[in-house]
Amino acid sequence: MEGDQALPVEADISNAMVGLKKEFYGKGPTKAKTYINDNYILCVLQGGLTRNEVTLLAAGQEALVRQYRLRFQEAVADAVTEAVERLTGRKVIGYHSQIVFNPEYAFEIFVLDGPPSS
Repeated sequence: MEGDQALPVEADISNAMVGLKKEFYGKGPTKAKTYINDNYILCVLQGGLTRNEVTLLAAGQEALVRQYRLRFQEAVADAVTEAVERLTGRKVIGYHSQIVFNPEYAFEIFVLDGPPSS
């Protein structure tokens, strides 16, 4: 992980998101940083597009790659939210994923039922 010193739960969430992306996509982000503010979590991931996604982007198919990524995140949402719940000791009551390509970032956003447990 790169960036400023993260608190243990923030680093654990970053590591979990990188690991899950590697597991599900076959390739994971090269950088990750997680921010927690009260009961909100933002995980920012950089890198990790697959070779076929890069090829589609080069062909001008940004909308297709975004649509695929967002649909895929919906399919794996249970595993992603379970990891955050396990690491924070809280229930995830809202989850959203987004990706942008120039520059390339993915964002995992979680709303918990309260601030993370100590």
